[in-house]
Amino acid sequence: MNYLISLGKDIIKKRRLILDLARADFKKRFVGSYFGVFWMFVQPIATVAIYYFVFGVGLRNGNPIEGVPFVLWLVPGIVPWFFFSEALNAGTNCLQEYSYLVKKVVFRVEVLPIIKMISCLIVHLIFVLIMLGLYLCMGWMPKIYWIQTAYYTMAAFLFAIALTYFTSAVQVFFKDMAQIISICLQFGMWLTPIMWQEEQFADRSFYPVFSKLIKINPMYYVTAGYRDSMIMGNWFWERPTLTLYFWGVTVVLLLIGLKVFKRLRPHFSDVL
Repeated sequence: MNYLISLGKDIIKKRRLILDLARADFKKRFVGSYFGVFWMFVQPIATVAIYYFVFGVGLRNGNPIEGVPFVLWLVPGIVPWFFFSEALNAGTNCLQEYSYLVKKVVFRVEVLPIIKMISCLIVHLIFVLIMLGLYLCMGWMPKIYWIQTAYYTMAAFLFAIALTYFTSAVQVFFKDMAQIISICLQFGMWLTPIMWQEEQFADRSFYPVFSKLIKINPMYYVTAGYRDSMIMGNWFWERPTLTLYFWGVTVVLLLIGLKVFKRLRPHFSDVL
């Protein structure tokens, strides 16, 4: 816990450096690319379009919530997943990418995963604005609940950080970690109710157990929270058990990740 407090103080103290490095990391992605930042949005937008036509048009699943177009139900679920997926993938490789900083004795390497998270957060915030614009274009008036997306963004950010401290430290010594994370994210996307909703299994005998099992996944809390904010009009404290569970898991994973990171940190420069 003392280590976490010390890290928090150091982050606050070096916040300008961290923000500058995060901006530089964001810009670095587009160096040498003719269309620049445009490419970062092509794949996610194309993915949304594909899922919409497959599930909303091709399979004619209908609207999961009466009166809510399928695309408006789909987007709040998939936007936070895009952020989490990109953040975890990028964060896992951050120590190798910034190996020249890891080898500097005076540089605190614990801030590198945070730099990656902030860089990914910039993209996510743009997608949130696009999502809000989509709702406005389809005739939805702004609601006070929409501001709650900031809370769930923070939740996804901290959950990704908690995992990244562990995965980035292990990646230095076990190069297959990045591939394992990529596969887990592919499964995770389908295990999280993004393209489907749990209520469609309500008439099955296994539904009570199934409903509890899918909520073990912390990202269920985030994706459901985005839909609560954008569509349902529910506050996060209306899910007290799930809220306590999510933050409990996140804190435990963060402490474990930092402990592993701290223990392996002295050997990073030798391996890199």
